[in-house]
Amino acid sequence: MAKEKKKPKVEITYRKASHEYHFINEFDAGIMLTGTEVKSIRSGNANLSDAYCAFENGELWIRNLYVAEYEFGTDANHSPRRQRKLLLKKPELRKLERGIKEKGTTIIPYKLFLSERGLIKITVCLSRGKKMYDKRESIKNRESKRELDRVNKAYNVR
Repeated sequence: MAKEKKKPKVEITYRKASHEYHFINEFDAGIMLTGTEVKSIRSGNANLSDAYCAFENGELWIRNLYVAEYEFGTDANHSPRRQRKLLLKKPELRKLERGIKEKGTTIIPYKLFLSERGLIKITVCLSRGKKMYDKRESIKNRESKRELDRVNKAYNVR
């Protein structure tokens, strides 16, 4: 019996996104990368915090996604903040394009992950920005849930 190798789980998220935005729809998209970018992402050297998505000629592009240069790359290494094309099906692209025509909506890159087949995918969300009172409400809900969990854990230990 051959021993199965466990692939390292790569998952890079934009954690502030759920605090800043209401998610309307989520789509998993492929992303066009070069070889050194793939190696750099697999080692966990990427950052989604400044990234955003925009349409250009009917295609969806991600801009300002930081992927660190590959440590062992040569002079053919990639530039860290180049724009990259996102790969989605036509109906999904049309749905996103219709969605951003509404006032206050935008497309946020939320999570960069490795699929079961070993491909690097990105989750993009059609989202609407939260108002200040919405942010306070979500903080209040999170705090009350944390308090309930703490109380339940105390009773379950005994």
